[in-house]
Amino acid sequence: MSVNKVILIGNVGKDPEVRHLDSGVAVANFPLATSESYNSKSGERVTTTEWHNIVLWRGLAEVAEKYVTKGRQLYIEGRIRTRSYDDKDGNKRYVTEIYGDQMTMLGNRADNMGSPDQGGAMQNSGSASTPQVSQPDIEEPEGDEDLPF
Repeated sequence: MSVNKVILIGNVGKDPEVRHLDSGVAVANFPLATSESYNSKSGERVTTTEWHNIVLWRGLAEVAEKYVTKGRQLYIEGRIRTRSYDDKDGNKRYVTEIYGDQMTMLGNRADNMGSPDQGGAMQNSGSASTPQVSQPDIEEPEGDEDLPF
């Protein structure tokens, strides 16, 4: 038995790029930054930031399109996937992504929701301060539709 489970809490690096495949399935991509701080041997405070490529499918992608913006703090639960593709020069490239199965928007509504209209919409899908959305356990499409942006 093996486990491929990732839990991240971080800040969105840029607004999600959302596209709709020919089949109508929505897919969202955006970077998420996680940081950790520690004191070095010299006593200096050191902060390191790690960037993660987040991929959300279907309903989660549609929620991200409506409500996720640069700077927003998110809780993402999912799994790691590494895939390869050939770039325009024919070189093989590898990309590691986090395929999100669950997303919770953190912080309060005043910090993260633009207008009061959006806040009302989010209350319908979860609590006012931490809306939560889960992705059903459905496999992503395979083939040419899974190319990088």
